[in-house]
Amino acid sequence: MTRRESYEERVERFLQPIMEEHQFELVDVEWVKEAGTWYLRAYVDKEGGFSVDDCETVSRRLSDWLDKEDFIAESYILEVSSPGLGRPLKKEKDFARSIGKDVDVKLYRARDKRKDFTGTLKAYDKDTVTIEEDGTELVFERGEIALIRLAFDF
Repeated sequence: MTRRESYEERVERFLQPIMEEHQFELVDVEWVKEAGTWYLRAYVDKEGGFSVDDCETVSRRLSDWLDKEDFIAESYILEVSSPGLGRPLKKEKDFARSIGKDVDVKLYRARDKRKDFTGTLKAYDKDTVTIEEDGTELVFERGEIALIRLAFDF
């Protein structure tokens, strides 16, 4: 297990009882380095929307626990937030609730000179994601997908 996976898994295990206690949903935990700075991010949601007070509740408990456990050697910034409109589909439950909805798929490498696709999510399994774009069914290997999220129009 990589350090990233270890940190993310440990934080997820700590947060699960808090999620259940408050009827929140833990969307994702990520440990990433951006522009030379490490970030530990927890994305949390709830039915009806995740408020600033909800964010504070999770952030304080997580911060206190991280200070006590002190298992992360690197300096980092802790962020707790809602996943927002651009919420990525990552977990089984994300894909299940998105069947029949429009999604944006971004690939790491171009396929037929394109990296961006938008279509209706038709199916998924542990290896593939299937969308229908303009009447054509497209199957993507999970490993070739850089990002998949719900599509939204303004």
